[in-house]
Amino acid sequence: MRQGFRQCMAWLHTWAGLIPGWILFAVFLTGTAAYYRGEISTWMRPELRLTENGPDTAAMAIRELQRIAPGATGWFIGLPTESDPLLRLYWRPAGERRFRDGILDPATGRVAQAGRSMGGEFFYRFHFELHMPPIWGRWIVCLCAMAMLVAILSGVITHRRIFADFFTFRPGKAGHRSWLDAHNALAVLALPYHLMITYTGLLTLVAMFMPWGMQAAYKGDQQAFFAEALSIAPTPRPAGQAAPLTDIAPLVAEAMRRWPEAGVRRIGIAFPGDANATVVLGRGDRHELAIRRQELVFSGTAGELRGATGITLPAARTVAVAFGLHFARFELPFLHLLFFLSGLAGTAMVGTGLVMWVAKRAPKRGEGRHAGLRLAEALNMGTVFGLPVAMLGFFWANRLLPAMLDQRPEWEIRIFFALWLAAYLHAALRPGRRGWAEQAAAAALLGLLLPVLNGLTTRHHLGASLPAGDWLMAGMDLGFLGFGLGFALAARRLWRAPRPAAAEAPPGRLRAEGA
Repeated sequence: MRQGFRQCMAWLHTWAGLIPGWILFAVFLTGTAAYYRGEISTWMRPELRLTENGPDTAAMAIRELQRIAPGATGWFIGLPTESDPLLRLYWRPAGERRFRDGILDPATGRVAQAGRSMGGEFFYRFHFELHMPPIWGRWIVCLCAMAMLVAILSGVITHRRIFADFFTFRPGKAGHRSWLDAHNALAVLALPYHLMITYTGLLTLVAMFMPWGMQAAYKGDQQAFFAEALSIAPTPRPAGQAAPLTDIAPLVAEAMRRWPEAGVRRIGIAFPGDANATVVLGRGDRHELAIRRQELVFSGTAGELRGATGITLPAARTVAVAFGLHFARFELPFLHLLFFLSGLAGTAMVGTGLVMWVAKRAPKRGEGRHAGLRLAEALNMGTVFGLPVAMLGFFWANRLLPAMLDQRPEWEIRIFFALWLAAYLHAALRPGRRGWAEQAAAAALLGLLLPVLNGLTTRHHLGASLPAGDWLMAGMDLGFLGFGLGFALAARRLWRAPRPAAAEAPPGRLRAEGA
């Protein structure tokens, strides 16, 4: 081995981070936004919020499902919570494999048709499917997550002064030196989070890319594995005999008596209207770190309790904690905010690494840039600043598109990708510092003016939400202002003429530190 171990790890860190880096940046940023997917969905359809959650709410959902999907083979109800105060309905028509969905309008008791939107669900699904066919998107994200884990571990080995470098930031030094300082600081700041979120993300897809143990133990029966691992109640076979569904309100009241703090989060009904119908009530997990799947199983016709399920095996509890850490479904505001800020730090860590790679290889004055370097710089600009522009444009589209537009959610997504593509084209046509400044200015304008647009198009603006103590709507608008201000400061700094570069650190030192 000609090079030392740390030099080899530096090479591995560089390329394991660079090659999937643009995808990882998108995965990190949209995944971080998904921590508030309930709040995002509510901001996009604020008129559908529910302030109460109880037996009457569930009964209202059942009445609407009986009206719109009487012959469905399955109903599923997502009851509102503090962070996601929307009443979600899902149903699977007979002969179809996929569920249809809608959100109940509390004013009418019907599924709302106006203002349809994917909401925060779009960011959530994008971060592990990339808006591709699920199997392909998940495989790509899985491979990128593996590379991310390699990059993190090799980065820890490479940076022998990593904790000392955390307290070092020299903006007056050469460009790549400043980017390296920022990269080190962001990496150490939330290192436990980076390791946790990458590893638990791989765990959520482990049955896809490492299925051999499950196949051997359960003889290829994946449903049996998930039924035992997640404590899923068995689904009965339909009797083929019609029978009225029992009143759901007493069942919800019984579940709330058993789970006074957690409450009921979901209701599943198999074969409604059949004599063998089953009602399954799922416990909420808003105040716990682990996703502890606990359910009460009732007869769908007589309403009698048939059994209770819950995760009890140690291995299953471990997985429940890992999933809880990754999905962060708990409603603990401070911890939720800490996860969100750590996610932003992870996003910035990936972004600074990408920019640092180009900055270190920038040609000297008078020399031309080769095609590969120009491509990497355009990809950096279109990803690091272009993706936020597209995400903010997604919110603008929600407020500007007509409420009754046909395929309205698809148009929001099309606008998102159109803006992102425009950012890449702009990066190719306007390389260099000015291009970065222009994209930062675009993101700043979109962020700063979004609360203004919200005030012009809805009654849930800051002037109303702040005095009313409506922190869900106010928090979203304040968040937009914060991001807009951050991009405005970045645009101002980029627009100013760069200072003369200070003397560079020895090249060998930078190579050893993973530049």
